[in-house]
Amino acid sequence: MALGTLESSPPPFFKQGPSALTKLIFFSALSALLMFADVRYTLIQPIRWSLSMVLYPVQWMARQPIELWEGSIQYFESRDNSQAQVASSKIQLLKLSVRATQVEQLQLENQQLRQLLALSERQNSSGVIAQVIYDAPDPYTRKFILNKGSAQGIKLSSPVMDELGILGQITRVYPLVSEATLVIDKEHSIPVLNTRTGARGVAFGEAGGAPLMELRYMATNADIEVGDILTTSGVDGVYPAGVMVAKVSKVERRADTVFARILCEPLAHAQGARLVMVLEPVGTDLPPRPAAEKQVPLQARGGRR
Repeated sequence: MALGTLESSPPPFFKQGPSALTKLIFFSALSALLMFADVRYTLIQPIRWSLSMVLYPVQWMARQPIELWEGSIQYFESRDNSQAQVASSKIQLLKLSVRATQVEQLQLENQQLRQLLALSERQNSSGVIAQVIYDAPDPYTRKFILNKGSAQGIKLSSPVMDELGILGQITRVYPLVSEATLVIDKEHSIPVLNTRTGARGVAFGEAGGAPLMELRYMATNADIEVGDILTTSGVDGVYPAGVMVAKVSKVERRADTVFARILCEPLAHAQGARLVMVLEPVGTDLPPRPAAEKQVPLQARGGRR
């Protein structure tokens, strides 16, 4: 190609058109016109609505991961809070249940104390209120341990009773605790009086292991019936007279024996007692026995063999 045929003008790629200032003025004026038209005549509002409708699915899809993350965080937080509230409610319920049980127990103990004090006043004897700590470790006996001992004035052979009647007798005394043998123990006996007939007898602990008593040495033709109430007779010098002991529950009369088999149910809480009263033995208030008279020999009295 000849050199004279080459074009001297720049190629289209490097052609600049309107100046930058002209473009700035044009687009500034166009922006002001569009803003005025949008504010005045709301010409851009339909376009904005159309764009929002077109872009909504894209926005929704872009928002889903964030909402799922926030929802999962809120779910776990609400679950943890709910579990913590449930645990707290259970603990509070247990505390209220324990408190209600304690209130009922205190009411029961208060009632028992009032009845014990009233019974002590009726018997016109002094006593010490004691609490049953535990049963004796020997499974073949019916005994329990009290939280009062000789330091609190507990004496050997003192009667033990609750608000319903005689429970037993103090058989061992230590400085701070004492041991009581129940009336249902097979080695224990207590003189009793039938309040209906006035007949006296002796009640022993039932040897069969049941929480019963047996009224022994009563003839088969003795006047005794089921339901008779037995009280202390007071002839032993230990138990005060007139305190409830037991109720006759069974009477067996057999022709092959002289004595009837009479079973009685103790009226006191022989099993499950908590508060008891230890009374002073009746023998401490009795006058001393008179001294035995000395026998005078027959020779001194002028007698002859």
